[in-house]
Amino acid sequence: MRGKSLGGLSPPWVALLCVASFSIGMLFTNRWSSSPEEKDVIRTTMAQMNQEQQLRLDPANCYSKPPLNEEEASRTITEKLTNIKALVSRNLAKDGNSTQVLGLAAAQSEDNARNFEASSTYETLSPWKHKRKKAFVVVGINTAFSSRRRRDSVRRTWAPRGQKLKQLEQEKGIVVRFVIGHSATPGGILDRAIDAEDLQNADILRLDHVEGYLELSAKTKIYFSTAVDMWDADFYVKVDDDVHVNLGALATTLAHHRRKRRVYLGCMKSGPVLAQKGVRYHEPEHWKFGGEGNRYFRHATGQLYVISQELATYISLNQQLLHRYANEDVSLGAWFIGLDVEHVDDRTMCCGTPPDCEWKANAGNACVASFDWTCSGICRSAERMKDVHRRCGEGEGAVWNITF
Repeated sequence: MRGKSLGGLSPPWVALLCVASFSIGMLFTNRWSSSPEEKDVIRTTMAQMNQEQQLRLDPANCYSKPPLNEEEASRTITEKLTNIKALVSRNLAKDGNSTQVLGLAAAQSEDNARNFEASSTYETLSPWKHKRKKAFVVVGINTAFSSRRRRDSVRRTWAPRGQKLKQLEQEKGIVVRFVIGHSATPGGILDRAIDAEDLQNADILRLDHVEGYLELSAKTKIYFSTAVDMWDADFYVKVDDDVHVNLGALATTLAHHRRKRRVYLGCMKSGPVLAQKGVRYHEPEHWKFGGEGNRYFRHATGQLYVISQELATYISLNQQLLHRYANEDVSLGAWFIGLDVEHVDDRTMCCGTPPDCEWKANAGNACVASFDWTCSGICRSAERMKDVHRRCGEGEGAVWNITF
């Protein structure tokens, strides 16, 4: 009969259960050699799912077995996928090389469930078990313990403070935070200084990460994972604390890409792979990129880049599998190189300091970001940020007048 579902289970849920069963089956093909105990768990789990489905799809049982509603179906699928992911995680801990494919397959199974959620009216399969704050863009300003003067120069120029910071979040959905982890001695003088600074300004996002220049790739990964866990935003930005930003120009630019699911924006470059030890930006794994004189694949320069929510979620769900190279901008580009991601090369995100950005601002085309290439940021930014803002800023009212 039309409008009737089998055993109370609607056709979309039947399709989802089929996808889940197929994904689970893909996990345990002969590409993986399981222990007897694990095989028993797998057989039991799959047998239970098949038996439950048969009972509900068998017309003879329609009146003897209570129908499976959406909430029960969601809970059943989630429990089964959780069991499988836990089993895969144990094997990853035992043998990270031979079972990485399984980890990706488990992530794909979870992704199938989320895709189903996005295309239906049900919200029971969301990967986030808590309510996140809605935002348009989260701007994370990468900073260090020794950079208090840089942070203050940013607060006095392009980043709002106090009530305006809250107002910008509430009215425009633009979240701005300085991003920093912890010192090697938690609770020490450095951490206490940051806590006091945050108490005064309420604009610092603390990460579960030990600070260190050689740990920037790890910090980038943790930042995006933390940000997407806290804010349900369309975009996530990482910018250095010695870069000038026009928030209005940034928001206007991103609004043009809002309908894109997987987009990666920045000034795309392809610099040389430096094999020589002792030089800045030395790449210890240079051999992976070919012979001497080779260049990196295209990736956004590290001063400022933007990724969409789907890419931030991908980083969060696959943290343990994503390899970190010495340079964080290379690492980010590597994480996306094999994915269906749109790379957007936007040169307004890497303007030079005056006179370059000043000419463009006077012409009505304010830059998104400005810095000095020679210093990988504004040279002596704590002293010069105010002057760069005066000459290249879009005007205080620009960010408040934008509409999405």
